[in-house]
Amino acid sequence: MTTKERFMRMYTHREADRIPIIDSPWAGTVARWHREGLPEDVHWTEYFDTDKTAGIGVDITPRYEEKTLEETDTYRIYTTKWGVTQKSFKTQDSTPEFLDFKVTTPEVWEQAKKMMTLEDDRIPWDHLKKNYDRWVAEGRWITANFWFGFDVTHSWMVGTETLLIAMYEEPEWCMDMFNTYLDRCIALFDRIWDAGYRFDCINWPDDMGYKGRTFFSNDMYRELLKPVHKRAVEWAHKKGIFAELHSCGNIMSRIDDLMDVGIDSLNPLEVKAGMDPIGLKQKYGDKLVLHGGINAVLWDDKEAIIEEIRRVVPVLKENGGYVFSSDHSIPNSVSLENFRAIVEEVKRVGRY
Repeated sequence: MTTKERFMRMYTHREADRIPIIDSPWAGTVARWHREGLPEDVHWTEYFDTDKTAGIGVDITPRYEEKTLEETDTYRIYTTKWGVTQKSFKTQDSTPEFLDFKVTTPEVWEQAKKMMTLEDDRIPWDHLKKNYDRWVAEGRWITANFWFGFDVTHSWMVGTETLLIAMYEEPEWCMDMFNTYLDRCIALFDRIWDAGYRFDCINWPDDMGYKGRTFFSNDMYRELLKPVHKRAVEWAHKKGIFAELHSCGNIMSRIDDLMDVGIDSLNPLEVKAGMDPIGLKQKYGDKLVLHGGINAVLWDDKEAIIEEIRRVVPVLKENGGYVFSSDHSIPNSVSLENFRAIVEEVKRVGRY
């Protein structure tokens, strides 16, 4: 089976030859694998014979000026298209530090909103022309990467504290930002679709939880964000494609609302934050595709991760509806040998 055929059977809750296997190794992880034997000219998905996907992104930023403010041997401080002053470290797999935000009031947001225009060069036409036919020929699962919601608004434009306070004190402003982001995505992806480029699902990152709980209440979710999520899902379903939400942290208390929204798939099912993939399978497995749910903390311990795979995967794969990956990404503590053992075991226990 091709990757697309496997995914399609998972999304329609039917069995395939095996469950799909995808993931996101860190740059340092891939560099380690090259040092340990992965050929430099071979992509890791080819080497391990895992599934191949493709993603399409668009630019909905206000296109604020990007410039370097300071640079040393260890870091660079610069401004982004979102109006954020950011510090990125030059070591592999480091997390950027957000130093300052331009858009911190409704007044500045109105200016930024006017700059979030819809020029044709916000779509990667050359990339699509170069790669799309190959993606289709290879049977890849193609995803439209949407960009809207709580997570990307607080982390990439206004700042966490500003947004959380505004959700309580200035909810209309927050809803306008959430909807504007989505409006711009819909407009650009409609243009891509109308040009003949098809995708199989939409995906958007909206981390609503952290360890143990959500960032904000379900009542606040229902008022401010749920209608926006629902609108994105309805757009996808009208095109006959699927909708996947990526939401890190513990969002167990929000699953009923997400099912009401109509999402087809949920990722990454972060076990280390308190998510319960097996419980989700038992309650929602006939309607919701579960993607992830394999604790990344265990991946550098071969015996522990193999035991976890044998415990969890046979349950999650029942009647389709499961895509294998870690519960976020693959850290650089995972050796080539360990990942080879992981893939081999998943292919064994994930076979139908």
